[in-house]
Amino acid sequence: MNNEESEINNHENELNHEDLANTETETIKKVTGMYEDWFLEYASYVILERAVPAIEDGFKPVQRRIMHSMKELDDGRYNKVANIVGHTMQYHPHGDASIGDAMVQVGQKDLLIDTQGNWGNILTGDEAAASRYIEARLSKFALDVLYSPKITPWQLSYDGRRNEPINLPAKFPILLAQGGEGIAVGLSTKILSHNFIELIDASIKILKGKPFVIYPDFATAGIADVSNYNDGARGGRVRVRARISQLDKTTLVIKEIPFSTTTTTLIDSILKANEKGKIKVKKVEDNTSSDVEILIHLPAGVSPDKTIDALYAFTSCEVSIAPLGCVIQNNKPLFTGVSDMLKQSTERTVDLLRQELIIELGELEEQWHFSSLERIFIENRIYRRIEEEETWEGVIEAIDEGLKPFISHLKRAVTTDDIVRLTEIRIKRISRFDLDKAQEKLDALEGDIEKVKYNIEHIIDFTISFFTTLKEKYGKGRERKTELRSFDNIEATKVVLRNQKLYVNKEEGFIGTALRKDEYIGDCSDIDDVIVFLRDGSMIVSKIEEKKFVGKDIIHAAVFNKNDKRTIYNMIYRDGKAGASFVKRFNVSGITRDKVYALTQEKPGSQVLYFSSNPNGEAEVVTILLRQLTNVKKLKFDLDFADLLIKGRVSKGNTVTKYPIKKIELKEKGISTLRPRKVWFDDTVHRLNVDGRGELLGEFKPEDRLLIITQSGKAKTIVPELTTHFEDDIIVLEKWIPTKPISCIYFDPEKDKYFVKRFLIESVTKEETFISEHPYSRLEIVSTDYRPVAEIVFAKNKGIEKEPLTVNFEEFISVKGIKAQGNQLTSDKIKLINLLESLPYEEEIVENETVQEFIDTVDEKSLTVEEDGQIGFNLE
Repeated sequence: MNNEESEINNHENELNHEDLANTETETIKKVTGMYEDWFLEYASYVILERAVPAIEDGFKPVQRRIMHSMKELDDGRYNKVANIVGHTMQYHPHGDASIGDAMVQVGQKDLLIDTQGNWGNILTGDEAAASRYIEARLSKFALDVLYSPKITPWQLSYDGRRNEPINLPAKFPILLAQGGEGIAVGLSTKILSHNFIELIDASIKILKGKPFVIYPDFATAGIADVSNYNDGARGGRVRVRARISQLDKTTLVIKEIPFSTTTTTLIDSILKANEKGKIKVKKVEDNTSSDVEILIHLPAGVSPDKTIDALYAFTSCEVSIAPLGCVIQNNKPLFTGVSDMLKQSTERTVDLLRQELIIELGELEEQWHFSSLERIFIENRIYRRIEEEETWEGVIEAIDEGLKPFISHLKRAVTTDDIVRLTEIRIKRISRFDLDKAQEKLDALEGDIEKVKYNIEHIIDFTISFFTTLKEKYGKGRERKTELRSFDNIEATKVVLRNQKLYVNKEEGFIGTALRKDEYIGDCSDIDDVIVFLRDGSMIVSKIEEKKFVGKDIIHAAVFNKNDKRTIYNMIYRDGKAGASFVKRFNVSGITRDKVYALTQEKPGSQVLYFSSNPNGEAEVVTILLRQLTNVKKLKFDLDFADLLIKGRVSKGNTVTKYPIKKIELKEKGISTLRPRKVWFDDTVHRLNVDGRGELLGEFKPEDRLLIITQSGKAKTIVPELTTHFEDDIIVLEKWIPTKPISCIYFDPEKDKYFVKRFLIESVTKEETFISEHPYSRLEIVSTDYRPVAEIVFAKNKGIEKEPLTVNFEEFISVKGIKAQGNQLTSDKIKLINLLESLPYEEEIVENETVQEFIDTVDEKSLTVEEDGQIGFNLE
């Protein structure tokens, strides 16, 4: 080192300042170049050799090496995983831990590896036992689709001692069935798992030239919304939910969990949301074993429906997954969708099957060729020609000359190797040669050759048959686990637990949750917004904080509900210091947070003289008292807000008076002037909506209710809230008319009879069972028409079939209590009960009330915050 340092010093002394700068620049460039090369080499290695699967067989290198090692060790019996890991280390240049972890992940997919022992639990997140305690062997499916050494491309292992496959000849879309993810340098991949049977069906459709679509299916089951799946390519999104149902009024049960979660992480997220006050939970029980069962106990008075939505909004009961299709093709990363992956896999399967058939054909033709030579050799006793030959060359030539008259029908020329094989035939075999059996063997080989040729010519049909066989052989028990369903968008502010209290100091202009000595507004959460109206006619929406100044002289404040067009504000204001007074009715929906909006004409000195907030568009009557002036004769008059149209908040309004107003008094409280709200039921998501999606249930006033009847024979009425969850066994969902009877026929197994009954809902607050309490009672038909009719088809009795009976419910039985047994339908044995067209009934016509439609004027920029439930205040 000393010599090198002295040489460098001497060299530097000889350089001038400019040369030194140039030398330093060259040195920096050289180091940078080295860094770039090293980084690119490392990045390429991680991408190609570790993180991203190959499109050909769907394996990462470590997975491929594990499957190759298992094949080498395969003898039909289980092997210790530790032994398999050790064997794989001959091919994989990394530690045993990474190989063991990769093998456990493949084993948990339950597709390629037949496992024995504790391999962990994907539901609870429990880890597998140590590799020395668990065992594995290749599944029969893996043996059928993964291995074919004659068409496998090989390469030297990392140390050059052995051969390993470049790609396994996988004749199935392994990657799409198992899924895969990995993080490399500068890119990542996340390919979701798909259903085994659906992949086969889609591959068959590809081969038949038909359109297809595939969606994810997860081993953890759950419910998935794939409307934005985007074919699994970059930019897509899949929402996955736990399956939550109501066990009773105070208990929810989770039976299935979302992909990428475990029962442990799910329960942790529920407890954290409870601690933060987002939801209110009494206790969480985990009874998971082979199946998921998480019990969530709710405190008394907490809505189960609202809690279900809150669980989806604030916990891991709903997760959003961003798929990213990235694979290795031709030693380069390729970003693509799952449809393209499946097409390439299907085409590769066709090619692999063709290669196997061509090899099989060659082997069969080779067998036929030698069997024919053998027959000629023995049948024509050509072997006797070699008795007098003294040299090996003479033997070969003698046999060759003896064969020539008989080989014109052969498909290829006779080679020296063929003749050598003939000389290896033993005398014992020659002596026992059976000409008929030899011909039978040739005939069988010719049949096999023709069959293989036919399959090659009809390779698509052969591939379809191959996939069909896989489906029949291995498809049982691999049906779809994850239910596909469109989700409704849950607005966090509507389901969040409002565990804080909001206060206002109207005079000083402060609002917040820490002003406990000031006026109480209502309950709120930390994600809510507050809407504030000031005396000067301005309005602002702001985030709720502990204490915030919004402007002096507040006249109204409330928790804000974005897009709420049913809350109507009635306002009278003075335009300027001495201007005329105007009246207006408006709603506030979309708005920009912290922007001050003017509700007047923005003249200095403008002032709000009267203001009220009405959650259902109520229109009150007020008395206007004017100041006494010499030229004003009428100093007092009434104003009915119902006479005004509801317009946008920027409207000027109607003139009240041009004279000064002394006082405004509330004369009469108003009723709603809004049209009853139309409610629809979307069967796709099993939710109510007001957006026109699904079946129209009717127009609902605040006092109207929904009637729900289930197949289990239960009936109840509810307020049509948009957060309501509905069970799958609902058979009647309609607007409830209290005076309209419900008619039904049910079977009571205890009495072995059918009964007919008509009844009215007696309690609007609870669910009641209207058939017998026997566990095997069943509801046959139910109708909510006024005059229903049913047809009873009788079973044959001693070969005689009785004429069908028509039952008019109105004549058959009168309306009784909901707990009444009803009248016996018949003593004869019934085959079928059909509900016929009901008899006509004229309903009473109710005159329409005076209602108003919304007149929206200006569409403001939407507020980028969450929404809350409807809330409002009436102020004089």
